[in-house]
Amino acid sequence: MSTQETNFKLVGFLLADLARHPVRVLLFLSLLVSAGAVILSAHHNRQASIALERLMQKKDLLDVQWRNLILEQSALTEHNRIENLVSKQLDMRRPQAEEEVVVRIK
Repeated sequence: MSTQETNFKLVGFLLADLARHPVRVLLFLSLLVSAGAVILSAHHNRQASIALERLMQKKDLLDVQWRNLILEQSALTEHNRIENLVSKQLDMRRPQAEEEVVVRIK
């Protein structure tokens, strides 16, 4: 026997065996598809977890920046600071009772 005849007989034998047991072939193929789906699902789950972690880190950073901005805003809007800036830079002062003028609108 030559190797070509042996190969042909082997392929014929495999095809005949596959044709005799179609349920086993379908089960094996479904097993492969299921394994691929599990791998793909695990990959997508890991990618989503990584993205969630990045978003959580970004949220924490933004929260810290927000707190710093709130502190800065409260420091900049203190009445004592504003009064000092107005009196020093703009040379403004509170009017005395005699200097007040009341404007009436009809």
